[in-house]
Amino acid sequence: MTASQKRGTIYIGVTNDLGRRMPEHKSGMGSRFTARYGVQRLVWYEEHFDIRDAIQREKSLKRWSRQWKIDLIEKNNPDRNELFVGLGW
Repeated sequence: MTASQKRGTIYIGVTNDLGRRMPEHKSGMGSRFTARYGVQRLVWYEEHFDIRDAIQREKSLKRWSRQWKIDLIEKNNPDRNELFVGLGW
């Protein structure tokens, strides 16, 4: 999940290469949605070894209420720190 700011817009997506995808989002080339709303900060992620599982999880999360998504983010990242930097990229 990426976010624009605390309590801002949240974006959920799936990728097979986070190290490639996040710089695309940060440069405004990731998607029209992320570019339009400034949703560039990685605030939560999960790793899946089977793409089918990852896609299913993405679809499931997108059906969650906004508050459930916020709760999930804040449970593990209460300050919504930028996690991409912490991953060594």
